[in-house]
Amino acid sequence: MLQSMKLTVSPKWEEIEKARAKSTEFLKVQGLEDETVYTVTMVISELIENSIKYGTFDSPESKITICIEIGPQLLTVEVINPVNETSEYHLNRLDKTIQWIRGHQDPFEAYIERVKPVFKEYTANLLYDLNVYKSFFDELDAEYSSEPKHVRSYIQKTIIETEGRKFMRFLDNKLEELEQIVSGFTREEHECHGFYFRKQLWNIICCSPIMKRTNLKPRGYAGDSEMMRMIYLNQYQGESTFSKLMHKHPLEAVAAQAVRQRRKVIAQKLREMQNAPVTSSSQKLKALSVASGPAFELRDILSSPQDCGKYHFALLDQDSAALQEAALLVNRLERELGAKVSVDYLNASVRTVLARRELLKEWGQFDFVYSMGLFDYLTPPVATAVLTRLYSLVKPGGWMLVGNFHVSNPSKYYMAYWNDWVIYHRTEEEFLDLLKKIPSVQAYISFEETGSQMFLHVKKPARG
Repeated sequence: MLQSMKLTVSPKWEEIEKARAKSTEFLKVQGLEDETVYTVTMVISELIENSIKYGTFDSPESKITICIEIGPQLLTVEVINPVNETSEYHLNRLDKTIQWIRGHQDPFEAYIERVKPVFKEYTANLLYDLNVYKSFFDELDAEYSSEPKHVRSYIQKTIIETEGRKFMRFLDNKLEELEQIVSGFTREEHECHGFYFRKQLWNIICCSPIMKRTNLKPRGYAGDSEMMRMIYLNQYQGESTFSKLMHKHPLEAVAAQAVRQRRKVIAQKLREMQNAPVTSSSQKLKALSVASGPAFELRDILSSPQDCGKYHFALLDQDSAALQEAALLVNRLERELGAKVSVDYLNASVRTVLARRELLKEWGQFDFVYSMGLFDYLTPPVATAVLTRLYSLVKPGGWMLVGNFHVSNPSKYYMAYWNDWVIYHRTEEEFLDLLKKIPSVQAYISFEETGSQMFLHVKKPARG
C-alpha cells in the first residue's frame, strides 16, 4: 500500500529544519532504517535549499511543496516551487541529466562514470592515508585514556604539537595536489567530482565538527552563525585527537584567516568616519549591516561606554536565529560596558530588499551600509540589483562597504570539495562591474592581509 506525506512551507531558511523534522518523523513511522531516513531527509533539505535560492516567489501565497511517497519497492521525493519563464533552459538541462541517470541501475554509478580516473586514484589514496592517520591517533588516545584529566590534556597537547603538525602538513600537500587535478574543471565537473569526493570521505569529514556542519547545513545554508563562531574562535575542537586536528586544519586555511581579518575592516572604516571633519558629534552614526548574522563585529566596534553613544545599528538577516544571537551579544556588551546600545533587528531576506519598493520610506537612509559575506553567494545579475538597491539606502556623503572573495583565494577547492561550501569568486573588474547601474559612482577596492578577500568601498557624493 502506498504511503504518502504532503507538506507546504514558506520560502524561508528556518523552514528547512521544520520540513526535515516532519519528514524524519513520517519516515521513521513507516519503519525505514535510520541510514535511509538520514539520506532522504538530506536530499529533501538540499532540494528545499535550491527551491529557496532559485524559485520565484512573487507573493506571500507562493510556497514550496514537499511530497513523499513510499511504495513496496520505491521511495519518491518531490519538491515543487514556482519558477519564471527563464527557467525553461535549466529545466530542459535537468531533464536530460535525469534521463541520463536513469540509464544506470544505480544513480551513483552514473556519477562514477563521469569521474576522471586520476581523481578516483587521488581520492582512494587520500582515503587510505587518512584512515591510517586516524588509526594512529586513535591508538595513541587509547594508550593514555585511563590517565587523570590534566595528564590526558597535557599528553594530547604534546601529540598535537608534534605528530599533529606533521599531519597538518600532509593535508596541506594533499590540497595542493587536489588543486593541480581540478583547477581546469568546468562547473559541472566540479559538482560531479565534489559529490563523489564527499561520498567517499564522508566518515572522515564527519570527524571534523566544522566540516560536518558545513556539509549538513542544519540551518539550510553554509556560513551560518555557528560556523562563523567556530572560525572566529579558531580552536581545537572534537572528541578525539584526530577530530581536533580535522577541525583545526580548515580554520587555519587562508579563507578562514580572511574571515577573521574582515571584522577589523568594518571597525576601522567606522572609526575613520567618526574622525572625519564633516561628522556631526551630536548625532549617532547610522549603520546598516546586511546579512548581519550574529554581528560579531560589534565587539570590535564597541569597546567603551562612549562608543555605544556614537552609533545606531540596524542588523538585517533572513535567519531569525542569527538575529537572536546578535541580540544576546548586544545584551552582553551592554552589561560589560554599562551603556545602552542602539540597535534595530530586521528579519528580512535579499528578496525583501529587492521586492519592497518602500524600503527607503520604511528604513530611511544610513551613513554606512556594509555586507561582508552576502555577495559571495549572489549571481552577477542579483548582486548588481542588490548593490544598486543598497546604494539607494546610503545618505549623501555616506559610504557602502561590501566584501567578496577574490578568484585568487587559495582555499576555494578546499571549501568546495571538503566543505561543500561553494561561493562566487570575482576579479576586481567583475566586482567593480556590479556598480554599472549606478551613475557617477566613486569606488575603489582594497584587500585584507591575506589578499584573498577584497572590499568594495563606495562613496555617495554629498549634495550640492
